[in-house]
Amino acid sequence: MTVPARDTIAAIATAPGAGGVGIVRLSGPRSRVIAERLCARTFKPRHAHHVRFAAADGDTIDDGIALFFAAPASYTGEDVVELQAHGSPAVLHELVARCVELGARRARPGEFSERAFLEGRLDLAQAEAVADLIAAADTRAARAARRALDGEFSRRVDALADELLAIRVHVEAAIDFADEPIDTLGGAQLRMRLAATALALDELLTAAERGRRLRDGLHAVIVGPPNAGKSSLLNVLAGSDRAIVTDIAGTTRDLLHETIRIDGVELTLVDTAGLREGGDVIEREGMRRARGELGRADLAIVVLDARDPEGGRSAVADAIADVPDRLWLLNKADLLERPAAADGPDTLQVSARTGLGIEALHARLLQLAQGNADGAGEGAFTARARHVDALAQARLELADARIHLDHEALDLAAEALRLAHDQLGEITGRVRADDLLGHIFSSFCIGK
Repeated sequence: MTVPARDTIAAIATAPGAGGVGIVRLSGPRSRVIAERLCARTFKPRHAHHVRFAAADGDTIDDGIALFFAAPASYTGEDVVELQAHGSPAVLHELVARCVELGARRARPGEFSERAFLEGRLDLAQAEAVADLIAAADTRAARAARRALDGEFSRRVDALADELLAIRVHVEAAIDFADEPIDTLGGAQLRMRLAATALALDELLTAAERGRRLRDGLHAVIVGPPNAGKSSLLNVLAGSDRAIVTDIAGTTRDLLHETIRIDGVELTLVDTAGLREGGDVIEREGMRRARGELGRADLAIVVLDARDPEGGRSAVADAIADVPDRLWLLNKADLLERPAAADGPDTLQVSARTGLGIEALHARLLQLAQGNADGAGEGAFTARARHVDALAQARLELADARIHLDHEALDLAAEALRLAHDQLGEITGRVRADDLLGHIFSSFCIGK
């Protein structure tokens, strides 16, 4: 990939605020020249040099360490210099300003990682993992981001893309023999490969969804009939009186968002208006917003009165039909004469008033936020909503390809496979029109 010549950029590479050490990073063709003028000495690649950083008038800005990384063996793939000074914000800003005076420009947000991608040092998913690693809120998320940065996710995407490409080559070749039944052209083997690829894609989609939850947290909407105790449960989970609680049905009219952490895992909780028939104009608007929020939810926390749970189920059944996960909470369980029998791991008896069952609720929410225990351990990687969307779209295209193949509509099957392949390429940024041509012509005999 040929990258056009660029200017040289400079920026502070350490976190805002004072510290023992701060780093200013330069990247681009003039990095070495600018740094050598700043320090009044020459640099040897990959050697630490103790230097004096000089201002334009010759005064000393600070003293520190300079490291030069020659292209392409650097983070960005360009010449890179890192200037390590004392971590005073004033000193670091003056160093950047001096670099700009000497011919650099101030970097845009994310521009160093953007250049690493354009130079082929990172693919797009890995570049995004850099930001995820920086933003990781706990050890589990940090390790998952590190795996994505190391290429765990990208390798699985690339392996699927390679297999899809091979299947496309087979289908494209079969088109040239349209008068022959597909079964005489290896159709059975082709269907088996396609089925295996679809299974691998489903597994990767599941893993990516877990990765998205690790990165973004779980988006949970609290829903149920009026006076079931939704707002009381939000207050208990939030550890403060965030929502107004009264005995009057319809107290909650608008959406109330609260972010909580359970063992370092982030969850966004949304309290909603009680769902029922009727209500005044404002309450009906609240119910409309509740249904809209459920359309974006990962989890519906359905709160019912433990004394009459069946009475509230019908009010929420349609609203939660498309939510991926549901957790049923039988609130006010402390008012029961005797505990009811447990009805599976997704039904819990709780009491927002006494705290009964809240510890079990925390444990279940943590499990759901992690995508269940099996997905939170070794091999987990972070992913983003766009990755999940691309994989889901690829799965739909693959399903279409299988249908077209069964009907021997090879042109349509080839197009569906191309679209699925392009969706995978968008994840890593490796979408190139010449991929298929290269594979097809590489299989030709010499001289043909």
